[in-house]
Amino acid sequence: MICSMTGYAAKTREFECGSLQLELKSVNSRYLDFHFRVAEELRALELPLRELLASRLSRGKIECRLALGAANARGEQPRLNSELLAGLRELSRQVCAEMPEASSLSVNEILRWPGMFGEQSLDPAAVGNEVLALAREVLDEFTASRSREGDKLAALIGNRVQAMRAIVAQVAPRIPEAQALFTEKLRQRLVDALGNASDERILQEVTVFATRIDVAEELGRLSTHLDEVERVLKQGGACGKRLDFLMQELNREANTLGSKSAVTEVSQAAIELKLLIEQMREQIQNLE
Repeated sequence: MICSMTGYAAKTREFECGSLQLELKSVNSRYLDFHFRVAEELRALELPLRELLASRLSRGKIECRLALGAANARGEQPRLNSELLAGLRELSRQVCAEMPEASSLSVNEILRWPGMFGEQSLDPAAVGNEVLALAREVLDEFTASRSREGDKLAALIGNRVQAMRAIVAQVAPRIPEAQALFTEKLRQRLVDALGNASDERILQEVTVFATRIDVAEELGRLSTHLDEVERVLKQGGACGKRLDFLMQELNREANTLGSKSAVTEVSQAAIELKLLIEQMREQIQNLE
């Protein structure tokens, strides 16, 4: 299974003390990078969540948002915690008496005060089990979404590989003849330029030049690298870094092919190959 680093999943679960909302989303990154936005009451659960996510994910910038809503399963009007409200009022009075310049608590601050709705206290163990159970469900959906996206990216990369093979297959048989014609033209020019130069010297110069423009080795390595790309795609798993390295190798061979080109066919092939390699590289940047 090949996974993209782009994914999203979210779920809500109702339980006795309220409702839990867990959201996961990710974008591409060179490493595994977590960013947590966790309700203050659930801050202690960040480490177990991190360990769970790290056991299933290997790359990507992962944003995890965990929120706790007030219990209101029956649709009743939420009730304020009168004891807590009275305590806040007394504390506010004492502070204002000692510090008249201090600002009073706003309505929004009071309503968002931990424990303001309902008198039930959170049981860390029970809530922890609920959170981890919910996280496993969200993580299943999250990895499934990344897998679907990864399958699409793998198909796009595979299509580019086939296009590159077609270019190599089309140009390879024509290269020897084209290079032979080019070297013959070069030999004739040398004869014209050197006049009475010996045939042996001309032959040496032509042979050296023919060796320099021989691209059979580059074409062979291109095919080998394409075989490896297909093997990695078939193997699956976290293959983004491996494929990114192979793109560098393919690009190196395409550059060498272009620099050694002495015929139009090879130059055009090198340009088309580099375009396809760049298209693959852009897709691979999103693979885990």
